[in-house]
Amino acid sequence: MDMPLNPFKKAIKAGQQQIGLWSSLSSHVTVEIIAGSGFDWILIDTEHSPNELPMVHSQLQAATGGTAHPIVRPAWNDTVIIKRLLDAGVQSFLIPYVQTADEARQAVEATRYPPHGVRGFASASRASRFGRVKDYYARAHEEICVLVQIETQQGLDNLEAIAAVEGVDGVFIGPGDLSAALGYLGSPGHPEMQPVIEDAITRIKACGNVPGILTGDEKLARRYIELGCLFTAVGADLGILARGTEQLAAKFKTS
Repeated sequence: MDMPLNPFKKAIKAGQQQIGLWSSLSSHVTVEIIAGSGFDWILIDTEHSPNELPMVHSQLQAATGGTAHPIVRPAWNDTVIIKRLLDAGVQSFLIPYVQTADEARQAVEATRYPPHGVRGFASASRASRFGRVKDYYARAHEEICVLVQIETQQGLDNLEAIAAVEGVDGVFIGPGDLSAALGYLGSPGHPEMQPVIEDAITRIKACGNVPGILTGDEKLARRYIELGCLFTAVGADLGILARGTEQLAAKFKTS
């Protein structure tokens, strides 16, 4: 049986824009719907969602056959958490709160088998199609994508060093936490934040790495894409549901 391919990693390496959607509803039903909506990727969140491994496993299954490649954000840059997600079949990760090159290197090593990393060996996990991919252990790293998230001033200060770590396939600007860290809590779209974000995107691109971001603001999303963001999340399932239902209710409650 062939190695499961990673179309998202291939696309960003080729410089192709990948439009994504955040998924925080922790539901395989939601993921199945989104996966067939035409997005290039979907972020399955476990950091800020009540989402646990068995649920993520179901969401990965639900994404099969759709256009949206599943990227999982672990709750933390933790080797054991990453190992379990790898065995469940996760190929692409968004690692939160990376502030130094060493932390970025730790994330990469968690996804690699020895001697290049510390990933634990499992003989028949979902990742290797239950042991049916005969060369899985030699080639797994080729299809694993590691994205790291910059959320603090320290992360910004170390941006070039982080982007230069071998195995870091993309660098994601986390506008919510970054704005909070810089004194603009709850205001990622604040005018004072825009030069900071735009500079970070430009710096990541200048390093030869791939920038990414999340924003529900269409104007900002298009601006970030223009600057060079190659994996751009343009909304979230939770926000679509909340705002959409509010608008529908308001149409009838105020008539």
